[in-house]
Amino acid sequence: MKRVLTRSIENGVKLLMIYQAADGAMSQRIIQVKSYNERHVIAYCYYRRNTRMFRLDRILSLQLKSRKAYSLE
Repeated sequence: MKRVLTRSIENGVKLLMIYQAADGAMSQRIIQVKSYNERHVIAYCYYRRNTRMFRLDRILSLQLKSRKAYSLE
């Protein structure tokens, strides 16, 4: 996962993320990572149209967003 996060930072690549909130609700988001540490990811969230902080332990899936991928934006 760290490799994908680093690639997003270095190359400005968008990522497709499946995230589980504290209440158990799951969401699919497109993000662009600004920074991360052992516990959190700071990223621009295209769903919320704002910079957000996500807990690493709540990220269920993370992959590079292909240009042809269907998004829910």
